[in-house]
Amino acid sequence: MHRILIAEDEAGIASFVERGLRGYGFATSVVGDGLSAYEHARAGNCDLMILDLGLPAVDGLTVLRKLRELRVTLPVVILTARDSVSDVVAGLEQGADDYVSKPFAFEELLARVRLRLRAEGGPEGSLLRAGDLVLDLRTRRVHVNGRVAELSAREFALTEVFMRNPDQVLTREQLLSRVWGFDYDPGSNIVDVYVRYVRRKLGPDRVETVRGVGYRLRA
Repeated sequence: MHRILIAEDEAGIASFVERGLRGYGFATSVVGDGLSAYEHARAGNCDLMILDLGLPAVDGLTVLRKLRELRVTLPVVILTARDSVSDVVAGLEQGADDYVSKPFAFEELLARVRLRLRAEGGPEGSLLRAGDLVLDLRTRRVHVNGRVAELSAREFALTEVFMRNPDQVLTREQLLSRVWGFDYDPGSNIVDVYVRYVRRKLGPDRVETVRGVGYRLRA
């Protein structure tokens, strides 16, 4: 299990990212200031750090520079509201491996985290199984009874969440935050729409509606 350090001082965003990553099988630690981020990263107790540039006490760029000066090669994905070209360039020049701007969809952050972990030679298990469903994270394909189901990026992300939580009831809010992002309108019916899409491709009885709560994948 990969260990992710989340260095983010906005509690709501830190919680959102942590819940999402744990839902995908990662172990997480959260710190809210630059000094703690530096100490945790230097100790070598994580496989990747998600780093906010605007941390209190010590800013993210300073944390990154000091780690690279010590030749700490920990992969770092910058997560920040700063989206100017100069900030992007500064972060990358200080040794960041990737960059995600707020507001963001969790799906994008997850993809970048996985990409950096693969680059380090430590890929996750690439196959998820639930009954006769097989999801291949490497090829981005889903097999149903031996046949390939063609899914869009969102359909694949939604199916992956279900397959990581088989027979578990997931609320619409959980699915919305994990697949569409923390800034998405909670009153949207987009989850229901995409569940219908997934049912058409995986089978009408595959995803069960739990009335008044959410949905469950029948494994």
